[in-house]
Amino acid sequence: MHLTLERRKWLWGYAFIAIPFLFFLAVRIGPTLYAFWVSFHQWDPIALDRPWIGLDNYRDLAQDKVFWKAMRNTWIYVLIGVPLGLSISLLIALGLQQIVRWSGFFRALYFIPYVTSLVAVGWVWRWMYMPNGLINEVLGFFGIHGNNWLGNPATAIYAIIITTVWQGLGFQVVIFLAGLESIPQDYTDAAAVDGATGWQIFRHITIPQLNPTIVFLVVTGVISNLQVFTQVRSMSSQGTGGPLNSTISIVLYVYQKAFQSLPSKMGYASAMTVVLFFIILAITVVQLKVLQRDTD
Repeated sequence: MHLTLERRKWLWGYAFIAIPFLFFLAVRIGPTLYAFWVSFHQWDPIALDRPWIGLDNYRDLAQDKVFWKAMRNTWIYVLIGVPLGLSISLLIALGLQQIVRWSGFFRALYFIPYVTSLVAVGWVWRWMYMPNGLINEVLGFFGIHGNNWLGNPATAIYAIIITTVWQGLGFQVVIFLAGLESIPQDYTDAAAVDGATGWQIFRHITIPQLNPTIVFLVVTGVISNLQVFTQVRSMSSQGTGGPLNSTISIVLYVYQKAFQSLPSKMGYASAMTVVLFFIILAITVVQLKVLQRDTD
């Protein structure tokens, strides 16, 4: 009887995970493997002949100046956007934690941009960045000469980074608040009794206790910024990553080659996705190894 009951539990367990597992295979693993296969072909979706060309797409990538420009821009999105977003969101979370009255209102206020459509956010910020937009109007009020923020190759990418950081603050603030509220109050009280300053408490107690939260947000932030697309598509010049490819990202370039080129270069675009896949995989593994550590 005991063996039969255990076997039934075992069968039901596998039955419950079978459907999500099959869904994961169909939606995640299947397309990933298919992209690997397509990347070795000269692939046009409407062509009858899709010849095998081996590593030619990858060799062409090595010579593609636009691809390397997109790679550089993507890393700028990551290396500036992720630390900036984490720093600002942690400061906001620390401030919100001290608010007693209307705390729910202020938390919801910061979270609203995150649940707003990225396309809508992009278009609103695009209007604000226009030469006669809100930002230049405010700067002009203080006697500061404005700029064509999205039309200038020197400033366009940073304008998009600011928008990306602003849009993602709500999610990061909520996660940081959860991490801060999970820190036992006894730790900070004991440190205060021992004469520790606010900075010492923050450095030696708050930050170490937030390590799992920081790891999670760094990993998700890097992956998100490596795949930045909608903001660039909505805000850049004619949605092409301009001006002069100064804002183009890898994902946007993949989209252009796969769906805007005539004939479609689906195989070439797939090669880029494979390269991006291994970059994300390698960075995620390294981050988990380096950032995860035991907290004493």
